Parts: sequence; structure tokens; C-alpha cells
Amino acid sequence: QREYVEQLQADITALQARLGEGENAETIVSNHIKLLHRYNEAKDATQVRTGPLASLKGTTVRQIYIDMDLLDDAN
Repeated sequence: QREYVEQLQADITALQARLGEGENAETIVSNHIKLLHRYNEAKDATQVRTGPLASLKGTTVRQIYIDMDLLDDAN
């Protein structure tokens, strides 16, 4: 069990090194959540505009996104 604990400690040390010296994981996660919230608000606002535009043009929201180059890499 001692070897297991030592391996876990080595893993923790390696992960902390990847995170960066003096960086706080909770702060990083909190900032990431804030950025995701801002992204989602912007995406929601875009949906509010593209939905009616798609209806007006008789096309899909996806096609509007393609036409306006709004697709991200995940799509």
C-alpha cells in the first residue's frame, strides 16, 4: 500500500506541475465556468436572431449558420 500512496503522490506532483506553479485548480475551474456562461449567453442571443431569420428565408437555422460562417469546430 505504501507504493500505491507514493505513486498517487507522484501523480499529484505531476498534475500540479502541468497545472502550473502557484495556480489554483478551483480558480481555473471557476474562470472556465464563467467563460462557458458567457459563451452560452452569446449563443442563445444568436439563436434568438437566427431562428426568425431562418423562418423568414424559408431555410434551417443550420443553413443560416453555414451562410454566415457561424459554425464552430464541433459542428
